[in-house]
Amino acid sequence: MNKKEINEIKKQFGGDSGLFTIDRVLSAFVDAEKNVKLTGVQSFNTIEADECELMIQNLKKVLSGTVGKNLLEYSFPKDACMEGGSQGFLYEVMKSGFEDEELNRKYISTIAEKMEYVSTYAVFSARCTYSVLKKNKMDELTDDADTNYNFIITAICPVTLRIDGLVYDDEKNTIAKNERADRIVELPTDGFLFPIFSDRQQDANGILYYTKNAKKPNVSIVEEVLGCEFKMSYESERSSFRKILSGVVGEELDYDIITSVNSKIKEIVDQNAHETEIPTVDKSSLSQILWESGVAADKLEALPKVYEKTAGDKPLTAQNLIDQKTVLNVPSITVSIKRDAVDKVSTQLIDGRRCLVIALDDPEVEVNGFETKVK
Repeated sequence: MNKKEINEIKKQFGGDSGLFTIDRVLSAFVDAEKNVKLTGVQSFNTIEADECELMIQNLKKVLSGTVGKNLLEYSFPKDACMEGGSQGFLYEVMKSGFEDEELNRKYISTIAEKMEYVSTYAVFSARCTYSVLKKNKMDELTDDADTNYNFIITAICPVTLRIDGLVYDDEKNTIAKNERADRIVELPTDGFLFPIFSDRQQDANGILYYTKNAKKPNVSIVEEVLGCEFKMSYESERSSFRKILSGVVGEELDYDIITSVNSKIKEIVDQNAHETEIPTVDKSSLSQILWESGVAADKLEALPKVYEKTAGDKPLTAQNLIDQKTVLNVPSITVSIKRDAVDKVSTQLIDGRRCLVIALDDPEVEVNGFETKVK
């Protein structure tokens, strides 16, 4: 799913287009010892309005974040559709619409048994239907529904124990210590949508996984619950990318090369912003980027070996490799540079000393909130 497809589904939650319905919601509570303490199903239209709003907020959160960073699409292995496979099981759950009590218990038990989690948590899973409108030759939506996209979306939300201190009691008109301990359901840390929405139709061969913490996704959900092969995380790809650059360029890796590479990968991301496929960088395209950034040909000869040793034969997600700003750190000094100003900064040798030089178009400089001038 690309950004456009995800946003199309996301905006249906809480909307009033008449094209989207949430049929039923399966809720569960699991304690820290993996015991399922509660499982229940409700028709969405019977839930109180305030509770509905919070439920939608949790489900909608599963479709938030950056594609390739917080939102990761996975394909099922070939045997996942066979009996006992995760793909077949999820499809069975989706088709049942949470009307099969035994299947509901099995679904929650599978999550509880196979997922590793640091605390107690709640699970909310909704069965939804979206009537997909046709598009004309101008890529505009028509008034005719083409097909129904049926899917389940699951949010996994941490539950925290909250004991407030002093509270004001309206009835007694007093300020006193709160004796009650509440278990508060927070916004989801993880979740998934199945089947995916691709080319305006459902695709049961893929699943969309959401993680709040792109640096530390929950691998157990991807591998054990969903039965997919885990990809490198956002942080792992960034770390691998740094190792590749350092291993190829070595001591010649400087400000100009780093900012140039960042700029060129950003161009790839921008040029493919509306494409279905997430843009990637492999060893071939990286070689071209480094060459255009001034890396010598003899250095580039080491790229294939360094790349394969660090990342294997898998391409890296372009979005995960770029920085929106350049940060320079030396002892006791940090300089943050926006992407459109990198050409105003350079490193120069002045009077035998290596210096960071910042070109000022305006002599007025703000220091600790005070306006001053550079003399």
